[in-house]
Amino acid sequence: MPALNLHDDRLFPVDAATRSIARRLYEEVATLPIISPHGHTDPAWFADDEPFGNATELLLKPDHYLFRMLYSQGIPLEHLGIGNPEADPREAWRMLASHYHLFRGTPSRLWFDWVLSQVFELKQRLTAETSDFAYDTINEALAQPGFRPRALFDRYRIEVLTTTESPLDTLEHHRTIAGSDWSGRVLTAYRPDPVVDPEFEGFQHNLDRLSELTGHDCRKWEGYLSAHRKRRAFFAAHGATSSDHGHPTPRTVDLSINEAEALFARVAGGQASGADAELFRAQMLTEMARMSLDDGLVMQIHPGSFRNHNTPLFSRFGRDKGADIPMQTEYVRALQPLLARYGNERDLTIILFTLDETAYSRELAPLAGHYPALRLGPAWWFHDSPEGMRRYREQVTETAGFYNTVGFNDDTRAFLSIPARHDVARRVDCAFLAKLVAQHRLEEDEAAELAVDLAYNLPKKAYKL
Repeated sequence: MPALNLHDDRLFPVDAATRSIARRLYEEVATLPIISPHGHTDPAWFADDEPFGNATELLLKPDHYLFRMLYSQGIPLEHLGIGNPEADPREAWRMLASHYHLFRGTPSRLWFDWVLSQVFELKQRLTAETSDFAYDTINEALAQPGFRPRALFDRYRIEVLTTTESPLDTLEHHRTIAGSDWSGRVLTAYRPDPVVDPEFEGFQHNLDRLSELTGHDCRKWEGYLSAHRKRRAFFAAHGATSSDHGHPTPRTVDLSINEAEALFARVAGGQASGADAELFRAQMLTEMARMSLDDGLVMQIHPGSFRNHNTPLFSRFGRDKGADIPMQTEYVRALQPLLARYGNERDLTIILFTLDETAYSRELAPLAGHYPALRLGPAWWFHDSPEGMRRYREQVTETAGFYNTVGFNDDTRAFLSIPARHDVARRVDCAFLAKLVAQHRLEEDEAAELAVDLAYNLPKKAYKL
């Protein structure tokens, strides 16, 4: 059977001299604690601390990177257990194993091999022939106390993990975690999309639910804003240090009170056009920045995704099934109204992400290299690959520097890919820094300090953790 080998020098430079520098830098960061401030893992895992059911439930079903690739090759999602509780998890795993060659050269292969090798100590590559052995080995491990969610969290030195919840969430799982005798830090983030985006499914019902939760009339503009302030305070009381905004575009506006009230009347009355919906989202980014200045929550904006692009798939399976597709995104004009109002505030932190790599050097780096309120998030989604990370560093560093960025965010729903992704990011950053040292653009002691900052200090500072 083909061996599963994780080379010690993976992702390091090819030439020997620069590779040696990268090795030394990596030694400085390899065992640092993990800061994971922007994720989508399930807080119930850590609240209940129940064993993961099987390899498929743990590694395949939460990971849209995996099942989107399989789906692209004609494999129905039902066969993978997505939306089909009757599916045999072993057969779903066999489907993954027999098609594992599809992931050659992808970041998913790097992450998944790391999990198989480092977490479950498998020595053979995943294939159709090794499928059952791997499945049984993983399941036997998952039955042990050391493989429960909290134990794995502690084993991989996760210092803090942030999940993402709607304003309508009761945060019961976070209360359970906080009330337990476990010391792990699992925080929440305020994700208001369901009550900010008029095109979000169930938006009108969501407004009524927000009214019920807060006691404010969310059919009136001032009551609606007061409801947000109240829920943000509730989230902050449960550990939140950030809000998270997944708008289609980064457009912002700064309407007068009368204009905002008239717009909201159309939105709350179910009369909003598509143009109204975009205008309302734009105004709400400015409103959220205003609230962040008041309550201190770090604001994250990650636009540019055509979400649920596969309409029939969305109708059958719902959100987050691998069909969120990047779009061309413009930032300079889009953000100017918000930045004219709040961009010079030193007590405000707005972290910008993108799915459009063409914006890195042209727009995002110059913006973050100027406005005190702005920081750049790392490569996001399709760009959290080795090449995507390298391109990100190459395109933003010259203009924004390192210290207007916020290190690495893993942004994953698959729990064990968190340490796998951070290992990849640390290796890529060390390779990038090693090149600067080899070119005599940076001293090695500076590079070592930077490696630690990128892996640990910058995300911790940016997210107030």
